[in-house]
Amino acid sequence: MTALDPALVDKILAGERISAAEALTLYRDTPLPDLGALADARKDLAKANAYDGHGREVVTYIIDRNINYTNVCNVYCKFCAFYRTEKDFDHYVLSHEEIDQKLDELTAIGGVQILMQGGHHPKLGIDYYLNLLAHIRAKYPHINIHGFSPPEFNHFAEVFGLPLREVITKFKEAGLGSIPGGGGEILVDRVRQRIAPLKCDSDHWLEVMAIAHELGLKSSATMMFGHVETVEDRIEHLQRLRDQQDATGGFTAFICWTFQPENTKLRATPVGTAEYLRMQALGRIFLDNFENVQSSWVTQGPKIGQIALRYGANDFGSVMMEENVVSKAGTTFRINQDEIERLIRELGYEPHRRDNWYRLLD
Repeated sequence: MTALDPALVDKILAGERISAAEALTLYRDTPLPDLGALADARKDLAKANAYDGHGREVVTYIIDRNINYTNVCNVYCKFCAFYRTEKDFDHYVLSHEEIDQKLDELTAIGGVQILMQGGHHPKLGIDYYLNLLAHIRAKYPHINIHGFSPPEFNHFAEVFGLPLREVITKFKEAGLGSIPGGGGEILVDRVRQRIAPLKCDSDHWLEVMAIAHELGLKSSATMMFGHVETVEDRIEHLQRLRDQQDATGGFTAFICWTFQPENTKLRATPVGTAEYLRMQALGRIFLDNFENVQSSWVTQGPKIGQIALRYGANDFGSVMMEENVVSKAGTTFRINQDEIERLIRELGYEPHRRDNWYRLLD
């Protein structure tokens, strides 16, 4: 590696915005520990790290549950091992009773949110979704519904024959509280055409987020990398997220993770832990208008999730008492609340529960 430009280091430490070209230089020329230190410095400047009453830096986490209301999907993404067609014996659509059981279990452990996503079911009408949202909101008012990714909303608009804004408005009125950043993968259409040609393009993904933010719905932003994209593609993805945040300010956090190949149709060589940490650190530095960066223990494992807290992350993600999508691709890490808090404390931070909007909970 070449010596890093001191002027660029000074720029980062001063909290100034870096360009895409400078991000590429950082990626190529910076030793991993040094990049982590720069990312942590930017975390401090972002004021993402709250402190408890004893001067200890807080790392947050949330207690929630993934609920995949259906696994039927007609976009057949090459990187997905979860989807099924209606002809498969193990396809399903969850009933209200099945979802209630999951929510009762979540409530019993102090959960405050569900991450609800499904496949692109070609036959479910708008009434299924609006009735489900209204049911959950009425019976479980303490649970935030963090649901339906941008590709799902584009799918809904097409199936329902309604404008995108009207669909999102109706979902919000029925009880939707926020939108996850799923389906982002890499926001470069050349890449999207290779890995998920039937899924919405980059502009349509960002359009959902823009409308949602204008309507008062917050959302997360994601990146799934380490497949067919280039480093330049990853930086273009970060640029598009940063531009969108400049315009609407509705992203609560950035979460990145690596492609998990088992049981998928996508032929790509997976990247390792060092690459994950490098990209998370770069994301923290480049996304200067994002307050929160979430570590991805779900794909990397608890120990790497812990190390990620030294590479710009200020949040440990979720207890996640249920996860179905990544596990189908061969990744099955599980940890409980006690273990999350132990991992956080081992690094000298103070663990604290939060809600979707990163407000600390008692």
